[in-house]
Amino acid sequence: MESVNAGTPSASRPLSRSDYKTLSLSALGGALEFYDFIIFVFFAAVVGKLFFPPDMPEWLRLFQTFGIFAAGYLARPLGGIIMAHFGDLLGRKKMFTLSIFMMSVPTLIMGLLPTYEQIGILAPLLLLLMRIAQGAAIGGEVPGAWVFVAEHAPPRHVGYAVGVMTAGIVAGILLGSLMATLINALYTPEEVADWAWRLPFLVGGVFGLFAVYLRRYLHETPVFAELQKRKELSAELPLKTVVRGHKGGVALSALVTWFLTAAIVVVILLTPTFLQTLYKMSAVTTLQANSLAIICACIGCVVSGFLCDRIDGGKTLMIGALGLGVSVWFFYTSMALQPELLFPLYALCGFFVGFIGTVPYIMVKAFPPFVRFSGLSFSYNMAYAVFGGVTPMFVSLLVKWSPLGPMYYVVSVCGLGVLIGLYMASKGR
Repeated sequence: MESVNAGTPSASRPLSRSDYKTLSLSALGGALEFYDFIIFVFFAAVVGKLFFPPDMPEWLRLFQTFGIFAAGYLARPLGGIIMAHFGDLLGRKKMFTLSIFMMSVPTLIMGLLPTYEQIGILAPLLLLLMRIAQGAAIGGEVPGAWVFVAEHAPPRHVGYAVGVMTAGIVAGILLGSLMATLINALYTPEEVADWAWRLPFLVGGVFGLFAVYLRRYLHETPVFAELQKRKELSAELPLKTVVRGHKGGVALSALVTWFLTAAIVVVILLTPTFLQTLYKMSAVTTLQANSLAIICACIGCVVSGFLCDRIDGGKTLMIGALGLGVSVWFFYTSMALQPELLFPLYALCGFFVGFIGTVPYIMVKAFPPFVRFSGLSFSYNMAYAVFGGVTPMFVSLLVKWSPLGPMYYVVSVCGLGVLIGLYMASKGR
């Protein structure tokens, strides 16, 4: 494993006030940017009715609406690879600021777009274009954020830094959920369909631009500055170097990303729907439990990052994967007979979901500094596009076979996580 900040001045120092400022601004920006990316799904039904022909069958309208949502995921690898390329050649800060700008502007525009009734087929096409821009932005933001904070922190605090950053990103999902709840509580369905659906996009865009302004106060990472000073930047296309010389790092990063997607997509994003359809729980109850689980996941991100600094990434991944597998097992097997355990068990699952904070720690150490951004971005975005895109459909098929299908999937991936953790621990990583 590569030492993230080896060779930089004061490598063993404690976290300073400047470090905490960098972490705070980075995590806040990450939360706002992920809010912008995720808010679409909370208003998909309303947007579908406004941006597609009124005589279109409901199933086709929803299918096309979620297709536009999925386009954001498909654009992630390309955006991430391009931004990482320039991040390794021109600097982390430039791309870190550009990514949030690229997210904020399309989000703001989405809140101002005319509907199908006003401009016809141009409406869904413009919506698709904005969604692709959002996907490209998030593809650069998440890996860029991890690299940025990891290279700012002293080596013995890298886990804590990426854990806090991951907590900020996860908090973006909570912000989206709370905003959707607030809009639907304050306005009638008619008002939401008429104009109130625009508010979450406008608010996200404005706050995102504010985050762009705040990132002006961040400084380039000491690691990149040192590479620049020594003229040790990649002499060829960084991605070419990654694919040719760091296949092990790519494979490891892709596998731990699979663990991350299973935790976030199934346990956080899909489980409320399964609880409503399989166990007939109310939407209000499941969303409240989901919000609690997300809060616990944020706590788990920080705890797992702290543990990475103390006992290493492999052992922390092993603890997190084992804890998530066991808690998800108890959660799903208890819901049919003991629904009163929803809140405590979902909170426990959420806490162990937070052990995804181990994933960026493992990835930033898997690549040398001069191709770190490209290596992490390529591995993470390609794996997320595959596993994140396939997981919802695969788990939905499992549900037809058994109501415990989501549990079987998550437990299986957690088993893989334990094996990866064992392997890493045996290598002293």
